[in-house]
Amino acid sequence: MRLDIFLPFVKKSQAGKLHRWLKRIGPTWLSSPVRRVVQAICFVAFLVLFFYVCWPYTARPDDAASGWPSHYADDLARKEHVSAEFFLVIDPLVSLSTAIAARSWVWSLACAGVILLVCVVIPRGFCGWLCPLGTLIDLFDWAIGSRVTKLRVGDNGWWVHIKYYVLLATLVAAACGVLVSGFVAAIPVITRGLLFTLAPLQTGIGRGWHQVPPLNAGHFVSLGLFAAVLGLGLFKPRFWCRYVCPSGAVFSLGNLFRVTERKVEDTCINCNKCVEICPFDAIKPDFTTRNTDCTQCQTCGGVCPTHAIKFVERWNLVQLKVENDPPNHETPLGRRGFLAAGVGLATGIASGLGVAGVAKSWGANLDDPLAWRPIRPPGSVPEAEFLQMCIRCGECFKACPNDVLHPIGFQQGFDGLWTPQVAADWAGCESSCNACGQVCPTGAIRALPLDEKRVCRIGLAELNLTTCLPHAGREACQLCVDECVHAGYNAIEFTRVRTEVDTSGNPVEDSGFLAPVVIADKCVGCGLCQTRCYGINVADKRLLTESAIVISAGSGKEDRMMDGSYQLLRASENIDRLVEQQKRQPSEGNDSYLPDFLK
Repeated sequence: MRLDIFLPFVKKSQAGKLHRWLKRIGPTWLSSPVRRVVQAICFVAFLVLFFYVCWPYTARPDDAASGWPSHYADDLARKEHVSAEFFLVIDPLVSLSTAIAARSWVWSLACAGVILLVCVVIPRGFCGWLCPLGTLIDLFDWAIGSRVTKLRVGDNGWWVHIKYYVLLATLVAAACGVLVSGFVAAIPVITRGLLFTLAPLQTGIGRGWHQVPPLNAGHFVSLGLFAAVLGLGLFKPRFWCRYVCPSGAVFSLGNLFRVTERKVEDTCINCNKCVEICPFDAIKPDFTTRNTDCTQCQTCGGVCPTHAIKFVERWNLVQLKVENDPPNHETPLGRRGFLAAGVGLATGIASGLGVAGVAKSWGANLDDPLAWRPIRPPGSVPEAEFLQMCIRCGECFKACPNDVLHPIGFQQGFDGLWTPQVAADWAGCESSCNACGQVCPTGAIRALPLDEKRVCRIGLAELNLTTCLPHAGREACQLCVDECVHAGYNAIEFTRVRTEVDTSGNPVEDSGFLAPVVIADKCVGCGLCQTRCYGINVADKRLLTESAIVISAGSGKEDRMMDGSYQLLRASENIDRLVEQQKRQPSEGNDSYLPDFLK
């Protein structure tokens, strides 16, 4: 069994137009064009999923006569030939760390298992063939890193095993209930990086610069981390992929179960070309393979002038070159290596425990009922589990129309950084959209059908009677009522206030103001009323300093369930209210208003 798909070395005299064209692009394109084409396809696919499939503004409004709108949900379903979160769910560190932190099954674990099984045949193939972050790093190295050589480091150093220690720290923190893989896992890093760099440009150009959400401290932290990941390429091409990426470390450990590997035959002439071109530092000085690092990119095979490199089954031992010739000075683990490994393991464990300690001491403080609570997207699981399951990838922000969801800064300390909240002053949650749950890779936001999403409470609208214009007797206003009716919730009704009375004490007809009243049983906390009040009365007319109707979250104001139906929950609550009403006002045996199964 041979898996050789590289372009064999060809002498200049024999090189055709294809060789000359590929050589102009770069040496790795010449030696392994198939891999480079696959890489390019995956990178373009990632960009299409992120910038087109998750772009909600290709949707067209429904016909007003058709009832509840569904255009945003329908548009996402139409475009999702491949799930928008595809690359996130095949990053195994995303689902593995989430499952450990939440102590529960995460649906994307199955997808991670599939890609790990594929990588048994193509060891660490995700890193060499599929990962869009690796391709972006290649582009950075080509455009900038190759032109800055003063910071270059050697092949050997304390940094060569960092990825294993970062992986260990990430899993230790997850075991303590703190999810930090979103800071370091490959696909969340690039997803959030593009969200905070290029996505605002797309919004500004496509929708207007006034539609770009404001920045907070969390944005700058994320941008700094993203710049650091790319900037490591100044030390060595693909430095992040070679030495730091914990997602790559998962695949490196998976390489222990490989069934194929790179082999070198005895026709090797020790020319060193394979060592020079290897993008993952996977070739030893004796030209044999560091199998945990090899991605089977096959770049080395394309530059071998004697065709001595082959990719075959692991147990193939035909005509192999002698190992340690020339001497590679890599010996079995000695005392010094054992001590270094011990220090690294201790550092990884201590780092994980330290991060978990910081997150818990400077965290969300869920035990304090007076602590600030963000309004989470519809379908969000309970807050403690949400913080353990949200990978901070930013996919929900990109798919959310009108940028209803904003990333939290440090309002919840380190614990809530980059998690989504509904910013109702900015926009309200559209009744025709369920995108955030559809693109969430871990289930922190449940994937809800529209019928379920529309009855899921994320908060409760509360009126400030001292500032609301009609309640304060300043002027008539019905912005919130109109918006709620238009959205189809009908959770805000009118009552008459500031009514004048005549000398007999009777109310004067048509005096006073019609003022809004929130019907708590119908309100789902979408925030559209707050958006309208803020946009007109605060931002435009400057009649108020803040919205007179505000959405708040907390106990009794929101539905946060790990599973189950929100429609059944609402029906159960309605039945309970009917029963309570019957107890307070007996109808002399007339129970015709009760459901049949309660009679």
